[in-house]
Parts: sequence; C-alpha cells; structure tokens
Amino acid sequence: MARGILTADVIVVGAGIAGASLAARLAGKAKVAVLEMEAHPGYHATGRSSANYEPTYGPPLIRDLTKASGAFFRAPPEGFADVPLVAPRGCLAVGGADDGALADEAIATGYRRVDFTQARARVPLLRPGAAHHLIDDSLMDIDVEALLRGFLTQHRRAGGALHLAARIDAGRREGGVWRLETAAGFFEAPMLVNAAGAWADDVARRCGLPPIGLVPKRRSACIVAAPAGVNVMDWPQVVSLRDTFYAKPTGGKLLISPVDAVPAEPHDAFADDMALAEGIDAFGQVIDHEVMRIERSWGGLRSFVADGNPVVGYDPAAEGFFWCAGHGGYGIQSAPALSEVAAALVLGESPVY
Repeated sequence: MARGILTADVIVVGAGIAGASLAARLAGKAKVAVLEMEAHPGYHATGRSSANYEPTYGPPLIRDLTKASGAFFRAPPEGFADVPLVAPRGCLAVGGADDGALADEAIATGYRRVDFTQARARVPLLRPGAAHHLIDDSLMDIDVEALLRGFLTQHRRAGGALHLAARIDAGRREGGVWRLETAAGFFEAPMLVNAAGAWADDVARRCGLPPIGLVPKRRSACIVAAPAGVNVMDWPQVVSLRDTFYAKPTGGKLLISPVDAVPAEPHDAFADDMALAEGIDAFGQVIDHEVMRIERSWGGLRSFVADGNPVVGYDPAAEGFFWCAGHGGYGIQSAPALSEVAAALVLGESPVY
C-alpha cells in the first residue's frame, strides 16, 4: 500500500439509502469503505423523504422489489433497529369523473374501490363530490432514520469504514484498481460502486466516464398544522389520482406535497413556493381544512433515467465500475431487496431475487 492511501476491496460512493444498504450487504464479504461528500449520511434525498412501504407504487420492477422487501421491513435482522421499521398507514386515493382510467390502473396494482361513506369513515373531513375513492391497505410508514442507521450499523459492525466530507475530486483506473482523490484523502480499491444519487453522473465524469443520462427532479414538501381537535394520525395518506397532491399524517401534523417533479441540476434542493401553493389548493379541494400557514418546507431530488428503472450493474466500458443509481422516489421502499441483488452482482454471485 502506498503511504497515505487508504485501501479497500470495494469503495461505495454515497451514504444515502442506496449506498448504505449495499455497503451493509457487502461488508461481511469484503473490506468496504463508504465515501460521503456531506458531513453526515443521508443528507439529501434519503434524509428528506417521507417514505412509505407502498407495493402498489412505481413501475413493475420496483413493485416487485418492494414486495420482496416486505419481510425485511416487518421482521428485520436481530439487532438491526431498536424500533419497528414500519407502521400501518393505508392510502386513500381520490379522483374526479374523468379519472376512470387512472382508477382502473390503481386497482390493477392493488387498490380496491370504496364508496364515499366508507372513505369518509377513514378521513372524516373528506369533501363530497369525487367520483372515485380507492383504498390501499398495504401502505405503511417507514422509519427512514432507523432504516438508514440500521444499515450503517451493520456495515460498521462488519468492519466497514465510513468517511465523511469525502467529495471525489478525480478518479482513474490504474494497475487494476480505482484510485480516487477526495477532500478526505486518497483511496483505492479494485471495485468502485457509484451510489451517489443525484450526483452519480458527476461522479462518473470525475472518473473519466460518460454519464448515464440521470435526471434529478425536485420535489417540494411542507408541514402544516392539523385541523383543530382532529387526530389526523388515525388517517390514511390521502392522494390525488392525478398526482396534484398527497397528504400524509406525521407527528400529529400533515405533510403535504404537490408531487412536483421538475428537472434540476444536482444541488441542495429547496421547496418551490408556487408548487406548494398549488398542492395546498388541490388538498383543500379534497379535504375540508383551510391551511393558514406553512410551518416548515423543504425540497429533495429524486433521480431518474429514461425508462424509470434503477441502473444496477457494472459499466461495460469501465472495469470495476459499478452503477447503483436512478432509484427515483422508490429507493427506500425497495432498498432491502435491491441491495441484495446489487451486492450479488458486485461480487459476481447469483442474485437472490
């Protein structure tokens, strides 16, 4: 080992849910170092997600991976977390007279139709007038912090290392290893996993590789007060079939998002005030609650490639360079299964799922 260079079998770039879960799967079989550009893990998309376990959500591949992750969420390995990873929530989807096709699509993924009386029993402030009311009882809240912490703890207990404030300045393949220059020093390993979220294409460029066409898309969200005297924690999540808003009970308040998806360069995202206003207006057309003020707002980046599916596998043009990117808004709910598949591929083994 050259003096001043930290070595590993595998370097994972990114300590969000994609990188942390994959590092945890690899750490018992290889010496793994995780490099995170921020001062703490999960700073961007992972730490800003209102993630659900939602097997009816996403393209077919994601729905399959989410279903395959269910057993892990319900019964994680012993010592993984000191709190449950999931809690029942359910989801009520509401649509107008012109949303029949959208309702049919939702039913095909696992929703069931209910009448207004049944829907209002779940959400007492539901306004009348919608043509479609659908329920998905499979949706559960995910404790994202506990999930991320659990994977990072697994990684550490298996001998893995985490290096923070380690933004990659440059990388090159030389002598059968990837050599990285970072703000935290020099690293090298035969295998490099690019799990850098919205920055994955930037990491590739810094390593001299072409991008995969990753498009980060901003999503805004805010916290508002619950209606006076109403325990919203008993409510399901409420969504529009047209994706004009979703509202999720959290901490005795309501999290509202306009479900925006605006292409953006990788950055420390913030909420779009106009998008939030539109989302709150759409919410108010469905729920009889006037939002007087926003208590807190934020933005996050969900990253996609053209087909909407994750990019997982070795780059055919670069030895030892493995992509684990493009998870969109589905990375947390599919992390247990997707990380198993990715770890097997990194190690040249047959995937479990």
